[in-house]
Amino acid sequence: MFWKRILFGLLATSLLSMAQAQPLQSGKWLFTLSRPGGLPVYVQANLQQQGSHYVLAFLNDTETLEINNLRLSGDSLHFDMPLFETRLGFRIQSVTQLEGWLLKGTSGEYQRWQVTGQQTDGPRIPGKVQPPVANLSGRWAMQFQRADGSWRPAIAELKQQGNRLTGTIINPSGDYRFLEGRVSGKELYLTAFDGAHIYAFKAQASQDSIVNGVFFSGNAPGDAFKAMRDAKASLPDVTAAAAGMKSGESRLQFRFPDLDSNMVSLTDDRFKGKVTIVQIMGSWCPNCMDETKFLSDYYNGQKMPQVEIVSLAYELSTDFTRSAASLRKFKQRFNVRYPMLITGVKSADPDKAAKTLPQLTDIKYFPTTIFIDKQGRVRKVHNGFYGPGAPEYFEAFKKEFYATMQALLAE
Repeated sequence: MFWKRILFGLLATSLLSMAQAQPLQSGKWLFTLSRPGGLPVYVQANLQQQGSHYVLAFLNDTETLEINNLRLSGDSLHFDMPLFETRLGFRIQSVTQLEGWLLKGTSGEYQRWQVTGQQTDGPRIPGKVQPPVANLSGRWAMQFQRADGSWRPAIAELKQQGNRLTGTIINPSGDYRFLEGRVSGKELYLTAFDGAHIYAFKAQASQDSIVNGVFFSGNAPGDAFKAMRDAKASLPDVTAAAAGMKSGESRLQFRFPDLDSNMVSLTDDRFKGKVTIVQIMGSWCPNCMDETKFLSDYYNGQKMPQVEIVSLAYELSTDFTRSAASLRKFKQRFNVRYPMLITGVKSADPDKAAKTLPQLTDIKYFPTTIFIDKQGRVRKVHNGFYGPGAPEYFEAFKKEFYATMQALLAE
């Protein structure tokens, strides 16, 4: 009902203003996402007019997220993010000023954020800038404090040029993708926004330590963090506690509908005698986005159809129509030509493995990738994914992936 009320409000706003849509100033814009009790999340964007319509591109370091479905009506502007269940709407205050909101789909209530947009050539993080006291480039051993007071490990890979700071945070099962911000004096400030990630990091930094850190992710309460410079920092192996085949099991069995409600099973002819990759994923998952792009490029680049891929989606709800609409964004964005199946079980369901893939011990990480040989036997289970935001780890994954596939195809 909340979502329907918002849509009704958008429609009413558009109907109240029948005049010609106001123009917007092309160029560099700064968007500020804010919620009570949290740090503002800043993201830069480029807005360009192309003929009779506008194209907006959000920027996170080297990543560009282009949006070409902007809808203008009178003094209103609204659009959906190209991936994920995220929608933004604005009242056009002037050719250089927008005020509005963001709605983000979750497994419960939709998150709502206040958002402003300002045409400006200024930096990503606004405010007075002081010369940095240190250069933070390099690897850092990082820790985030859990709600119970314990600490979970991570690695920060940072690059600093003057005041500009970029990089990513790496967990045992994935990365935080593309972060961007600044160092001003002793203050570190990093943000990211891609439609799913709404991240802000703030801390006090010196040449060898980062202290008094606070990290906000979406609507969750802030987490404390700290870090020490460590060129040899590493992460614990999550394999023992992650998904794997149960003792005595060697084959997966499932039958789920694709986006057009056609039932698909590993016993179908298209999988027989082929090496098959099963991707456990969700359309809400940014690391799944990066893996889907990688897998789709690999699949579409085959010279001979010796490999099949199938995605099993665990979505934010059990509603098939909602899940299919979100997954179609992935399918279109990454030119996915292999089946994407909807399990009908929420990603947050603690019993999702037992309900859908009882041959597995558990499903703890998204994505999880399962490699099956030509005889239909599971040969390897890979938990998590490191994408291009963590290039060292991404290259290591690709090397491992290609070696696994070469061995299975040679059998």
